[in-house]
Amino acid sequence: MIDPTFANACGFAGMSCIIGAYAYQTASKRPNPFIQHGTNLLGAMLLTVSLLVFTNLASLVLEGFWAAIAIFGLVRAWRSRGTSQQAPEQPPE
Repeated sequence: MIDPTFANACGFAGMSCIIGAYAYQTASKRPNPFIQHGTNLLGAMLLTVSLLVFTNLASLVLEGFWAAIAIFGLVRAWRSRGTSQQAPEQPPE
């Protein structure tokens, strides 16, 4: 069983991660996708810990989608990292 105080701390930490990632994306001219999506994934995981104690089905489903989107973003960033290193940008003609 998860301690309710620990669950609340995880929930607040997760909320901070998601809000921080959104602020980072908004404030940065070229946000690093690994920071952005990694922080969102961590936030979703921490909020899920909280939601396992303080169950709210709609929020739990939301965190599942949030985590899936973050994982998709991380995979996409990982794949594009390899292609961007291999093919240098061509100068405009």
